[in-house]
Amino acid sequence: MGMMGAFMIWLKRIFLALGAFALSGNLAMAADALDGDWDGALMAGAIKLRMTLHIETHDGTMSGTLTSIDQGGAVLQIASVAHDGANVSFSLVRPAASFQGTLSADGASLAGNWMQGGRTLPLNFAHRAQGAAAPVLNRPQEPHPPYSYRTEDVAYDGPGGIKLAGTLTLPQSGDAFAAAILIAGSGPHDRNEALMGHKPFLVLADYLTRHGIAVLRSDKRGIGKSAGNYATATSEDFADDAEAAITYLKSRSEIDSKKIGLIGHSEGGLIAPIVAAKDHTVAFIVLMAGPGLTGDQILMAQRRLIAAAMGASDEQLAKGDALQRKVLDAIEKESNDDADRDVRAAVAAVDPKVPAAAVDAQVATLTSPWFKFFLSYDPASTLKQVRCPVLAINGAKDLQVPPKEDLAAIKAALADNPDATTVELPGLNHLFQTARTGAPSEYGDIEETIAPVALDTITTWIETRTTKKR
Repeated sequence: MGMMGAFMIWLKRIFLALGAFALSGNLAMAADALDGDWDGALMAGAIKLRMTLHIETHDGTMSGTLTSIDQGGAVLQIASVAHDGANVSFSLVRPAASFQGTLSADGASLAGNWMQGGRTLPLNFAHRAQGAAAPVLNRPQEPHPPYSYRTEDVAYDGPGGIKLAGTLTLPQSGDAFAAAILIAGSGPHDRNEALMGHKPFLVLADYLTRHGIAVLRSDKRGIGKSAGNYATATSEDFADDAEAAITYLKSRSEIDSKKIGLIGHSEGGLIAPIVAAKDHTVAFIVLMAGPGLTGDQILMAQRRLIAAAMGASDEQLAKGDALQRKVLDAIEKESNDDADRDVRAAVAAVDPKVPAAAVDAQVATLTSPWFKFFLSYDPASTLKQVRCPVLAINGAKDLQVPPKEDLAAIKAALADNPDATTVELPGLNHLFQTARTGAPSEYGDIEETIAPVALDTITTWIETRTTKKR
């Protein structure tokens, strides 16, 4: 699908939902030539996902693992493997996907394609030399125990009786702490908001807690140790989950119930104002690339910005705009009897060569309750109702949420709020990393998880509004 914005969401809500499983399979013939470790990268538009394939053969039976390095080390289950001369293929059960490739004459490389949801994407592997070190993601900001603060795995009641699970970090001593609840962006995120080999919420929670602020970060409903159904949830459901987190923190004696705030990244920055507009006990909200524009406006700008960063010509940009507009218009008119047909036709028109199965998957995503809510929801109407202090920050190189237009919309919506601050941070991308171009393909390559200037801006702002005067 040529619509980059929708494809990015498809990628996050379908491909990123990888579980951790064992891998096993049977070979029709000896596979010693395949034994060992193979390093590769799946190129999905502007996204690069590094993978390592490990194969072992014992008594004619092959087993191994396929690890998605940039997805928190998720391990994918292989159901069957075939090796016929130079032809190598394997299939997976969860997610439903397969690989077909050709082994080079010297046995040093495996070139092929990854097929999932009707899409075909290039995936090539190189055989790692025996004894060579495995690729390691250098994440210098990621904290490791022992920590200089208290950490506790917690569980609490969510909407409808579902159990939500997370991690609460508390400064080493004292009580009546100000607290922040972290709300992740779109996608099936765990409590660390793990993506592209980074754990942004782990780094953010560590920094805040070392500066005297308690932090609760939780797995999304249906993800990790949290119960519930992620697939059917909308932003409003996630807002209810955030409200449950507030209720839980108020039950903790270590927390000052009058100093509980919310920090939302991306979609989390849409959710935080929904909660704050209803619950006037929320002490503050921080929007990290939170939307001030409608989903329709963001997706149109996002597709153009990312396509331009990938080298698209003016003609290609204009054509892409027209095709995306056609798809979004069809989705927004879905109330009529011919809605499904219109959306399907619009999606297929983007790229007539896309297989029918891929069109089906894309239509299902684009017409889901979550996507339809995101597309039409106007954050400005909610922001106007927020009365607590608000900090909105965007990276100047953010290609997923256009910073200037977004901050301008947020500032306008908060015009009557006496304590509203908007800040554009130079050189930072959508994840608030120091970036070269801001393209999503860089996310995993950048060693920095969150730029120090972003961490300091958030922390100092919260401290100013929660620290008692002495």
